[in-house]
Amino acid sequence: MKTSGRYADILIAAAILLMVVMMVIPLPEFLLDLLLTLNLTIALTVLLVTMYTTEPLQFSIFPSLLLLTTLFRLALNVSSTRLILLYGSAGEVIRRFGDFVVGGSPVVGFIVFLILVIIQFVVITNGAGRVAEVAARFTLDAMPGKQMAIDADLNAGLITESEARTRRRDIQRQADFYGAMDGASKFVKGDAIAGVIITVINLLGGFVIGVAMRGLSWDQALQQYSLLTVGDGLVSQIPALLISTATGIIVTRAASESNLGSDLIGQILRQPRVLYIATAALALFGLVPGLPKLPFFVMAGLFGTLAYSAGRAGPAAAADPEAEEIPETPQKPEDVKSLLGVDPMEMELGYALLPLADQRSGGDLLDRLLMIRRQIALDVGIIVPTMRIRDNLQLEPNQYLFKLRGVEIGRGTVYPDQFLAMSPGEVAETVPGIETTEPAFGLPALWITGEHRERAEWAGYTVVDATSVMATHLTELIKRYAHQILSRQDVRSLLDHVRESNPAVVEELVPGMMSLGDVQKILQGLLREGVSLRDMVSILEALADSAPSVKDLDLLGEYVRSALGRSICRQAGLTGDEARVLTLSPEAEQAIADAVQRTESGTYLALDPQITGRLLNNLAREVQKLTATGASPVVVCSAAVRLYFRRLTERAMPRLAVLAYNELDPDLQVESVGMVTI
Repeated sequence: MKTSGRYADILIAAAILLMVVMMVIPLPEFLLDLLLTLNLTIALTVLLVTMYTTEPLQFSIFPSLLLLTTLFRLALNVSSTRLILLYGSAGEVIRRFGDFVVGGSPVVGFIVFLILVIIQFVVITNGAGRVAEVAARFTLDAMPGKQMAIDADLNAGLITESEARTRRRDIQRQADFYGAMDGASKFVKGDAIAGVIITVINLLGGFVIGVAMRGLSWDQALQQYSLLTVGDGLVSQIPALLISTATGIIVTRAASESNLGSDLIGQILRQPRVLYIATAALALFGLVPGLPKLPFFVMAGLFGTLAYSAGRAGPAAAADPEAEEIPETPQKPEDVKSLLGVDPMEMELGYALLPLADQRSGGDLLDRLLMIRRQIALDVGIIVPTMRIRDNLQLEPNQYLFKLRGVEIGRGTVYPDQFLAMSPGEVAETVPGIETTEPAFGLPALWITGEHRERAEWAGYTVVDATSVMATHLTELIKRYAHQILSRQDVRSLLDHVRESNPAVVEELVPGMMSLGDVQKILQGLLREGVSLRDMVSILEALADSAPSVKDLDLLGEYVRSALGRSICRQAGLTGDEARVLTLSPEAEQAIADAVQRTESGTYLALDPQITGRLLNNLAREVQKLTATGASPVVVCSAAVRLYFRRLTERAMPRLAVLAYNELDPDLQVESVGMVTI
């Protein structure tokens, strides 16, 4: 196998060179017979491969193969034309083929040849070319939506980075394939036109040569050369017709889990009522006076048998008792103590969503939860506790909810047999569906059936399944409530993990300088603002540097943020050479600083309500201007008021990033495009 693959490029290059040589050097009749047979075999093989292909990318070489088969067919036409005009013979295949197919009648053969050319050129080739053109356009239009779906799955932890790269590469390959098919279909059109022209040249040229040069009579020349010409045309056009049919199949074939034959038979036999109606119609035609009875009654019997078989197979498959069998679980004494505890995180499902969590039924919800835990560990730096999944008959059948320590934090409704289509803005067309709201981000969306999925993707919608909707919703909730999820035991686990590679910083800080609870509060403050805890070593080193002289936990948290400045800027979207931000006016910073009240239990902001209202209104207006330019909403202010300004705005604008000047990356060119005033 490796040897054949090693020399495959040499064999293909030699074959292409041979095709070109065939147009110049005469071939013996025996070799021409072999090559004509090879041409027919290749065309039949390509047709069968397309029938067993479930999606176009499995046969991505087809556009190039279409060019090569067309070149090979034209080279054979040139070789056979040379033999016909020089010797009045073109081998046994062409002669026998002409005698067998046309029965020795050149007129009938020429008419059959023209019909084949018309079928190939007018019907199959034009249709396949149009489908390829439309598919290429819609595939390109749907690429942004598909890319967004991949990014959403990646951010939700449903796929890895390598899987995301593979899916992006497949989308690009699919667009390239349909674009290549749009151009390659023109080869088939040109081949059909060339076949007609070559046939006319062979007929007229052979007739003139036979009469003028070989001394044949008019009747003999017409009989001999017309039979050879028509036979040559038929031998060439039948493989061309097979290739054209394969072209039509490959461009009209949507992604499927089975081959063309299985899908065709399965989907037709899925509707036995239609077959019964067809049986009745055939029987009625057989009873009409003047029409032949035998053909209609034979077909009626055949379709009636198919309808009866399909009707019996459907209910039998649906009522398979083994498919619904659930093993019994032996009853155990109830453990009442377990009811006293509260699970860190829970997911409750309506009864219609239970199959999503059952791997025996094909549900992949458990696998998605595992991937979410991995992604949260990479993005946020915490270990999400194991989630308990329960059924809740008080919920609607398609409803689910998430709980954090027994308290609901979010709920939604999904339909396992449908898909959620989200519009990125403008779409090519509106697909039919049930209007809803995407639960994670509150975006308007539609629930659509599976038959409209491909149409929605072509129109530009981002289409995801029910499990992906739940996984995305859960991921966003975990990020939003990460500071509440982090417990003291989780902090202990993080410190133990750091101790394995950096024991010095952990032993210096805990418990000598800070208690475990103090470290937890600082880490919770970082998570509250979306700061990742993955760089735990830098966090602990910053605490160890400042904890001996600073006892205010809020101030310690600001020192930690300064140490993580580069990472915080990246999370806030401040990347590249220039970053556009908003700033606080000196009057606003002074007003906030004067309103800070310090007590024994901590510090809080006591700002005048009127000033607060004006400040938030001006902030909303400036943020709207900034986001209209495509930049992330970021406000930069002095370190003394950053924390209090963040607390002031977190309820009104939870996604607003507030950074201090000392947190900015020194390599970042910051441009202030607006100022928030009172």
